[in-house]
Amino acid sequence: MNIKEIIDKKRLGCELSNDEIKYVVESYVDGSIPDYQMTALLMAICTRGMNFNETLTLTDTMLNSGEILDLSSIEGVVADKHSTGGIGDKVTLILAPILASCGVKVAKMSGRGLGFTGGTIDKLESIPNFNVNLTDTEFINEVNDIGMAISSATENIDIADKKIYALRDATSTVESIPLIASSIMSKKLASNADIIVIDVKVGSGALIKNKKDAKVLSRYLIDIGAHYNKKVFCLLTNMNQPLGHNIGNRLEVLEAIDALNGKGAKDLMEVVYSIASIIISAIKGITLDDACEECINSIKDKSAYNKFIEFVKYQHGDVTNLDTNSKVLTVFSNSTGYITDIDAEHIGMLALELGAGRISKEDSIDYDVGIILDKKVGDYVKEGDILGRIYYNNKEIDINRFRNCYTYSLEKIKVDTILGLIKV
Repeated sequence: MNIKEIIDKKRLGCELSNDEIKYVVESYVDGSIPDYQMTALLMAICTRGMNFNETLTLTDTMLNSGEILDLSSIEGVVADKHSTGGIGDKVTLILAPILASCGVKVAKMSGRGLGFTGGTIDKLESIPNFNVNLTDTEFINEVNDIGMAISSATENIDIADKKIYALRDATSTVESIPLIASSIMSKKLASNADIIVIDVKVGSGALIKNKKDAKVLSRYLIDIGAHYNKKVFCLLTNMNQPLGHNIGNRLEVLEAIDALNGKGAKDLMEVVYSIASIIISAIKGITLDDACEECINSIKDKSAYNKFIEFVKYQHGDVTNLDTNSKVLTVFSNSTGYITDIDAEHIGMLALELGAGRISKEDSIDYDVGIILDKKVGDYVKEGDILGRIYYNNKEIDINRFRNCYTYSLEKIKVDTILGLIKV
């Protein structure tokens, strides 16, 4: 086959055959196709799109480029969760202990983040001595022993996606629904859980900017899952403002601990309880309301918090001293009124510039830095009130950039955190 002909075919908007897609993926992984030609094809896909059959073939080829985790030795139904990415998204750190304390097995392979702030693995690595690099055997044993495990995906899982995603990130070809769908599902299918809930973030701080595209992506994800006999649910959630209060790796761990102690932000807990209820309801065959009640009780009786501590200790972490060592700049409001908008994307950029995220995989993260939002959309603010706090080390801070992320009005607006549930 000829890669130039395949690029030209997609550039003209034609459907690629199964063999052509397999050839491209396999040849790129083995080095036969160089980055510049793969970039040209990815750009053509971003422009012209892919239909479901093409996306399914791409997913399957990436999935089979590495090993598929064998979870058969885990007793019972195994759940997994994925987020399409957002600002202040520490949901997994709260969700997994809640599920495990309610008797649901959680086996989650996660990654390090590219973009505004770190991924789940970066957040966990901000905990002193925490081991994110479990072998497959250690991972499975932990799920059987305590009901949950979160580990960095091994190099042998979904090899093609690792290489293709790194190229997409470097060439601005991330925001393509078929490419997003195949990347997510090849990873989730390789992790091999029985039930998967995907938190599809929608808004200025997300890859997907509007509900229409979110619904299209969700249908791709659900239909790909169905092809492999996996139950996939997609929850659409609002990312027009950061989730919760804390943005930055160690700050987000601290907020997760607060949430597990019953002090979680309203929008954050809405997302956590919604995802947990979907999973518990599907596995136990109970109503969403009854499932949500189980979740709330796990917070009230401290069983979820105790499960989190058990999980951290199992992976050799220590949360007794998580105080940040950074400097803190308090930002006061110079306006009065109800907050009607917080520019999540710009807040994310500020966090990235502080060092809370990485642009390339080689970049290091400063676990201590980040932002705490003392006020959220819907809150009434008077001039001189504290808007937020910026945790920084060696960066110059322009507080007006932070202030300019806020929009005010004389009237309070209603904010919907949950935008919809899409299922088979």
